[in-house]
Amino acid sequence: MRRRVFGVAAFLLAVLVLVVGCGSGVSPTEQSQQKSVASVEAALRARGLTKVTLRIRHADGSVEEHCVWLADSELERQRGLMEVSDPTIGGAEAMVFSFEGESSVGFWMKDTPQPLSVAWISGSGEVLDTADMDPCPASSSSCPRYPAPRPYRLAIEMAQGRLQDWGIEPGATVMLAQAC
Repeated sequence: MRRRVFGVAAFLLAVLVLVVGCGSGVSPTEQSQQKSVASVEAALRARGLTKVTLRIRHADGSVEEHCVWLADSELERQRGLMEVSDPTIGGAEAMVFSFEGESSVGFWMKDTPQPLSVAWISGSGEVLDTADMDPCPASSSSCPRYPAPRPYRLAIEMAQGRLQDWGIEPGATVMLAQAC
């Protein structure tokens, strides 16, 4: 009887080791990346940011939507993506800066560790222009400014080179929609 109990216990222990060892089928690297994305998302939510739907109408009439971070207060816009190094930006891939009226505020990259692209959007949703921006270390005494070509209502930042992946370019229109 003891052998049988010992055998069952050993079997259950082996199964437990297999289950724990196999986990969810996600590699340690993927688990680390998921934790990083979750950490960035939590930090952005702690700053008061929310997510909204970004609707992009391409020149051919097709429409796509993406869930993005919204910076619509002065403090949120000033902080932007400072100190965010996750290229997925907490799983949302972009941040939209929304202004109550027309703005001509330039962008800069102080304390922003990853290269970004920015698109400026008019009040009617027209993509006015885009620019690639390189990081500027906190120790720098002067960081370059990236001015819009003319007043805008929205600006979109995402990992450098990704605007084209979403079709955010002249000829497209961009609007904000419901929360996501």
